[in-house]
Amino acid sequence: MRVKIFVSLKNGVLDPQGKAVEQSLHTLGYKEVQDVRVGKFVELDLHASSREAAEGRIREMCDKLLANPVIENFHYEISEG
Repeated sequence: MRVKIFVSLKNGVLDPQGKAVEQSLHTLGYKEVQDVRVGKFVELDLHASSREAAEGRIREMCDKLLANPVIENFHYEISEG
């Protein structure tokens, strides 16, 4: 299974990296850009006996390493093959 994991900061959490990107885009002339948020994207292959087993493992990986559950949310997409 191919898994795509998207991690983003929760609403209300300050995003200094997003603010820096926004200011840089403004400097480059993209004044219409607002409220930039920077997140993480992880793509991996996972061998699991079932989709349910894969989802359990993905949630474990995100809770233990890939996302900080205190300040970040995550969601994922699973595709066969």
